[in-house]
This record gives sequence, C-alpha cells and structure tokens, in this order.
Amino acid sequence: MSLWSLLSTPVWGPGSVLLILVLLLTLSVQVWHKLYLWDLQCCSTDLTGKIAVVTGANSGIGKAVSQELARRGARVILACRSRVRGQRALAEIQAASKSNSLLLGDLSCMNSIRSFAQCLLQEYPEIHLLVNNAAVCGFPTTLTPEGLDLTFATNYTGPFLLTNLLQGALQRAGSARVVNVSSFRQAHGYIDEEHLIGAGRPLTFNQNYDCSKLLLASFTGKLAQRLQGTGVTVNSVDPGVVYTKIMRHFSWPYHFLFWLLSFFFKDSKQGAIPVLYLCLAKELDGISGKHFNSSCVITLPPEAAQDCHVAQSLWNTSVRLTNLDKVD
Repeated sequence: MSLWSLLSTPVWGPGSVLLILVLLLTLSVQVWHKLYLWDLQCCSTDLTGKIAVVTGANSGIGKAVSQELARRGARVILACRSRVRGQRALAEIQAASKSNSLLLGDLSCMNSIRSFAQCLLQEYPEIHLLVNNAAVCGFPTTLTPEGLDLTFATNYTGPFLLTNLLQGALQRAGSARVVNVSSFRQAHGYIDEEHLIGAGRPLTFNQNYDCSKLLLASFTGKLAQRLQGTGVTVNSVDPGVVYTKIMRHFSWPYHFLFWLLSFFFKDSKQGAIPVLYLCLAKELDGISGKHFNSSCVITLPPEAAQDCHVAQSLWNTSVRLTNLDKVD
C-alpha cells in the first residue's frame, strides 16, 4: 500500500491528524528543552557543608531546586508557608539527603519573615545560598494585615526583607550567592511604589504579578551594587514558562487553558535548571547584578529595572514599609 493510500484511509481523520501534530510538536518542544538547556549533569559542583535556603520549596521549581541542592550535599532549609505541604516536600527531599530541615515562613507577612530569619540565624550563622523562589499570582488587589498588597508582599517585599535580614550571614560565608527567580512577564510591568500598599495606577488582569517581578529585577541590581566587594553575588533568572501550581488561584477556565497548553511548557525539573545554573555554575563566580533568561544567557532586564534613581527610591520606600531601618 502506498503512503498516500495509507494516509487516505478513514482512520486518518482530522482528529487523528491533529492529535499526531500535537504529539510531534510536544516531542519537538521536549527535545528543544533538552538540547538548549544547560546540562546539569556536566556540573561537578559539590555543596557538602554548605547551607542553602530556598523559599517556596514545597512544590514546583522550589522543590526541584531543593532536591538537587540536597543531592549535592547541601543542608537545605525549606522556607514554606504550610507545615503540611512543607513536611510532605521535606520527606521527598530527604530521600536524596537527610541534611534538610523545614522552617515556616510566610513571605507575605513581615512579622513571619522576621521570626523565620531569627530562628534560622540562631542555628546557621553562615548561609552560602539563598534562592528567593516563592511567588503567587492570580490574586486581585488584597491587603495583608500589615497593610501591604498580598502579591507584591510575597513576590517582592518579602524577598527584599528576608535577603536584607540574612545579609550578615551571607557575608560571613565568605562566598555566597543570592538567586532571585524572576519571570519573562516582568517586561509587561511598570514601577509604581504605591502598588506596594494596594494603591497606585490601576492594574490590568494579573499585572500585579508582572509589576512585582519587575520590582524584583530592580532590587537585584541595587542589592548587587550595595554588596560589591563582600563576596556575595546577586542575580536574577527567568525559568521560562513552567507548568506548576502557581496558577491554582485562577478561575477554572484559566486552569483548563493552562492545562491544555501545558504540553508545550517545561515541567518543574526543566524549569529548575536555569535557577540551578545560577546556584551551581562555577563560571558565575564573581558575576553579580545580572539577569539571565531561560536559556541561561545574560540579558538586559527592562529599562525601568536599570534606572538607578528609580532603584534608589524603591529601596528607600521598601526599607520604610518593612521597618528595616528599625532592625537592631
């Protein structure tokens, strides 16, 4: 039977052809990810004796990053908001290494962050790696009891406060890295400091997520500048489009659409690779204040995140809102 005759038979209806095209496209996406992502297996970095802190570590990218860091010998502290989900993730990660522990920390609550940092520093005076991964999206403008917008508090203000509270421990480590998990969506945001308290210019659908990630990029550059010469590097990275539970707060039509498109997205382990590149790659020693895309290539963040005057103003406002200037 000729190929044309085979393809002309009734079994090859429009539905079958569409299914095959989807499968082929999915396969090509997976192959592309494998070919063009940094090869984690070729990295020989050993983290034995190192202390790593990963926020939002109970699922998705955070859990995948924590598992790999633990496998390489690091003692990984999982910063999670939920004890139940955190304990479940801890049990999975301990399969790779027993040197892990769980501390509860709600990145949207400044008091919770202070308690988390205090407990952490009492046991670990030196910290070698901090991965600011925790993030939320899909929430409308919602104020926390402390008067901060929930999305901005979790995605930006919380990491700002936590990183500053741990700054001494990072410097005492002699050589340490801070990795801020950003998003390609930052290009669709803009900087308005009033958003931090739920005010400011109106935001379109989920633009609070986009803007919060842009603030994180601005913070990355400013903190790197302030930490020059300390041995602590600060960089941000876009993991790409990753199918995780971050969409769980959206309505079911968005859930369904996200699921339909998920065949073309990275899974959590693939999404963790760019983040792990910033954590582990030896060629990044001394590199600071940079933004990396999902292919692990240095790229410029949006112009607003490069403005030093905007960054300084944002820093001053963040210090005031988090009461960082009142830390003993």
